[in-house]
Amino acid sequence: MYILGIESSCDDTSAAILEDGKVLSNVTASQAVHLRYGGVVPELASRAHEQNIIPVVDKAIADAGISKHDLSAIAFTRGPGLLGSLLVGTSFAKSFSLALGIPMVDVNHLQAHVSAHFVVDPAQPMPPFPFLCLLVSGGNSQILLVKDYMDMEVIGQTIDDAAGEAFDKCAKVMNLGYPGGPVVDKLAQEGNPKAFSFAEPNIQGYNYSFSGLKTSFLYTLRDNIKENPNFIEENKADLCASLQATVIHILMKKLLKAAKDLKIKHLAVAGGVSANSGLRNAFMELQEKKGFTVYVPPFKYTTDNAAMVASAGYRKFLKGITCEQTVAPYSRTTIES
Repeated sequence: MYILGIESSCDDTSAAILEDGKVLSNVTASQAVHLRYGGVVPELASRAHEQNIIPVVDKAIADAGISKHDLSAIAFTRGPGLLGSLLVGTSFAKSFSLALGIPMVDVNHLQAHVSAHFVVDPAQPMPPFPFLCLLVSGGNSQILLVKDYMDMEVIGQTIDDAAGEAFDKCAKVMNLGYPGGPVVDKLAQEGNPKAFSFAEPNIQGYNYSFSGLKTSFLYTLRDNIKENPNFIEENKADLCASLQATVIHILMKKLLKAAKDLKIKHLAVAGGVSANSGLRNAFMELQEKKGFTVYVPPFKYTTDNAAMVASAGYRKFLKGITCEQTVAPYSRTTIES
């Protein structure tokens, strides 16, 4: 069974081929046009997707060593994401489906991130059900109780900003460029994580909040720049290390609480921020020091990619779940939709 996956929710155009759940190819075209603006420009993103999608799909099929006529189904990201970008991927999937006479499977982008753990790979063991997954990215920070391939319950989530957004916005006020998260991670490895103290929210249950942390970070810069105009430049590494340590502590504290309350020993992480070295180390420490079994995805499956979309689509297709040509993309939804 060959599944074509298509991902176009933001600024990466990606296509992948899975054979019975195993990745044969995973091709992604990024969009450098956004760098000058310090963030993704939706209209430019959708135009770039239009240019990239055909050559990306063509290369994915060629790299897999199959013909388009070998495909069993097409899985595509329906949402959430940028509506213009999603329209490109959805429209292509519909056209390709009609041309080949094969079914389509619509995929929730958030479920796809978790489904990166369900790729068939001997070197990547799958977490057993049920397990807890920390889904953390530029737009989402959630704790999920994963009961089955398509049965995922949100038990905690951010009430304002996401962790990745906090990284990016704090990086922006330090003029570190876009995207800021990877730069913060790199500089943090050279700094002292205890050099500065930032506010941590006291939110009930398993929910998160990062708006107060951003405000605390901004006030720290403001107050110190009054005394030393070169404060940011002279303390860049320590600021990044302290920021990263605070974000990770907030994330792991709630995840650990949920794991203890629910008596679950298997923990996974997914989403773009799962590429952060500090967060990955924090998960490994849970395994080494607290007896949990952790599942950290390979770097190639952390950011937006079509292999995770194809993986989610494959699991749905096995259950006979497909969609009609009338489906429309959506910009907002939950992982449970």
